[in-house]
Amino acid sequence: MAIMITDECINCGACEPECPNTAIYEGGVEWTWGGGTELTEVDFGDGTVVSGKAPQAPVSNEFYYIVSDKCTECVGFHEEPQCAAVCPVDCCVPDPEVVEDEETLLSKKAWLHAEA
Repeated sequence: MAIMITDECINCGACEPECPNTAIYEGGVEWTWGGGTELTEVDFGDGTVVSGKAPQAPVSNEFYYIVSDKCTECVGFHEEPQCAAVCPVDCCVPDPEVVEDEETLLSKKAWLHAEA
């Protein structure tokens, strides 16, 4: 499952540079699919194609947040999610709304980073 940041976040920013997929953003900051990945565009399969550079609306305006579609729980990079490992208040926790198995997370990693 993806990781989420709870509202106990103290906005310290320790998690953001640890994410290998650049899936963590400061509250109120727009995000992009391409940031930190190899994606130049995203095809949603319903005729919608979005540029990897197109700004997306922030998930949270108050706290750091994780874009679940870019989160791989650090699978394929590290033994554990690095955001959770460095969080001083333990607010980086599994998101019960986004449950994914290891195979799915590895596929997402390959998609994000254009791995063959």
